[in-house]
Amino acid sequence: MSDTPEGRPVVQHYSDVLCVWAYVANIRLERLIERYRGRVDFELRCCSVFPDAVGKIGAAWEERGGFAAYGAHVQKVVGQFDHVTVSPDVWSVTRPVSSSAPHIMIKAAELEERAGGAPAAGSARRFSWALRRAFFEQGRDISCWDVLFDVAGAVGFDAGALQEQLRSGAAAAALDRDIVAAQKAGISGSPTFYMNDGRQILYGNVGYRLLEANVEELLRPRGPDEASWY
Repeated sequence: MSDTPEGRPVVQHYSDVLCVWAYVANIRLERLIERYRGRVDFELRCCSVFPDAVGKIGAAWEERGGFAAYGAHVQKVVGQFDHVTVSPDVWSVTRPVSSSAPHIMIKAAELEERAGGAPAAGSARRFSWALRRAFFEQGRDISCWDVLFDVAGAVGFDAGALQEQLRSGAAAAALDRDIVAAQKAGISGSPTFYMNDGRQILYGNVGYRLLEANVEELLRPRGPDEASWY
């Protein structure tokens, strides 16, 4: 969907909670959401980059030093930015087996928020950020259900309500809708901004000014016969 029923443009943001680039770029997403509040709707979707994190990293980095080397790579990425920190245990010691568990929990939180059971508007988004911090900053295994419920409780979600979203299958269905949407949109990685029915796709470590310019283009008034070549 390129516009809401109210006529606001929609920006879809795809990311994997275990992706280091999505972690460091989250501040840009938050700034966009705040700047364009009430003028642009942001849909936050999960994409499956680390469904088998241990298998994927183990295979890709086997001849480059394994998990210790990948952990050092993540340390180097985060070290380029002064607004985030990273635990020395990330991937070298703490190795979440999959991003699927935190993703389905994020979907449960979103559903609960829509049902009016969240502590405040935007709580699901704050939960997603809290999970990223729990892993990258604190070195916690966010593929573990105990950790997921602990972080959700710290944000203010009711554990029983989230469990019902999981038991009913609603959270699994919501996650599947994200994965299917990512496949149909041709999303190749995390994070990706998808706008204007796929005419504007920004992937990876994209600067804030470029993101802002693309959102401004969505808002620019156009006449019915105006060419779009400039």
